[in-house]
Amino acid sequence: MTKKRIATGVVHKVPADLKKALISNNTTLDAWKDLTPLSRNEWICWITSVKKSKTRKYHIERARVELSKGKRRPCCWAGCPHR
Repeated sequence: MTKKRIATGVVHKVPADLKKALISNNTTLDAWKDLTPLSRNEWICWITSVKKSKTRKYHIERARVELSKGKRRPCCWAGCPHR
């Protein structure tokens, strides 16, 4: 199995569960590659900032779907406080 390199954000690295979701769908992966580092950072932080694993899984699935539809940033979120 070849390892795929997934681009990271400005501050955050791509967590394993998000990486798995990204590489499972070529449309999602292509959309991810097309994002700016700041946009990737927003998605990563939006996913990793939640407290419950159930919410995190929901955010990963929502990110996968929204990225596939061409969405560039998570909706209705103030943004990453770490930038």
